[in-house]
Amino acid sequence: MTVASVSPGFSTTVGALQLREWQLGPGEPTLVMDQFTAEDFHLVVDDRADVHVNSADGRFYLGWFPLGRPGTNGEGWKIAVTGTAKVPGYSVSFDVETPAVVVAAAVARVLETSRRV
Repeated sequence: MTVASVSPGFSTTVGALQLREWQLGPGEPTLVMDQFTAEDFHLVVDDRADVHVNSADGRFYLGWFPLGRPGTNGEGWKIAVTGTAKVPGYSVSFDVETPAVVVAAAVARVLETSRRV
């Protein structure tokens, strides 16, 4: 019985190995904040210049901590949705250097999944 030899590694092309440019750095936080309306959300800027956004019903929270959230290791953004008696809520955190466009996409998706009852 003969076995075909297999070369180690993988097959690719030089073109496939081209470097990519990735967005780095915090970017522009207004991409996140501009998604909220005064009629549905409350915005508070505290004495540290941290920004807190709550939904009118109090179940959604977004915190932006430009210098890092106190008591954490570099948490820059916090999204939290309070659960119900039957379904638990959730929270998502991003560090200070996460591009605002990434946080904006996450916030947009969370807001898209909400509905008035």
